[in-house]
Amino acid sequence: MSASNDHPTIGPASFLTLHYRLSGPQGDVINTFNDKPATLSLGSGELSPALEQQLLGLAEGTRITFELPAGAAFGERNPDMQQWVSKSLLKEFGDPDEQYAVGDVVQFPAPNDQGSFAGAVQQVSDDAVLFDFNHPLANQPVTFEVHVIGIL
Repeated sequence: MSASNDHPTIGPASFLTLHYRLSGPQGDVINTFNDKPATLSLGSGELSPALEQQLLGLAEGTRITFELPAGAAFGERNPDMQQWVSKSLLKEFGDPDEQYAVGDVVQFPAPNDQGSFAGAVQQVSDDAVLFDFNHPLANQPVTFEVHVIGIL
């Protein structure tokens, strides 16, 4: 029996139960430590490829913090990811009485029905809302804290 059987390690297609915290200069973006742990499958797009790379080879039970430089975790900010969305289209997607304010984060269904993506409100006009669909940590240094609870 090899030592690797005692403590499984994370591979490219592992299914994980873990606590994790993603934070940038403005503080936490995601933090599961005070709640139930996250379960996710590597390679499914739930974490960025750069974050998945940090997890590969970690053993069950590991608790570790990674510091990633600006742009490494979620890429650069892409100006094309800022888009105006008409209020009529927003009514179709969500609550017709929704009031949008700068700083709000709105979930949109992904075009292929594979989950959703978020946009942060940048500006509001009479008939449209400017959303920024860049990840909130794009082009930011990121702290990625992980506690690997289980590997399947």
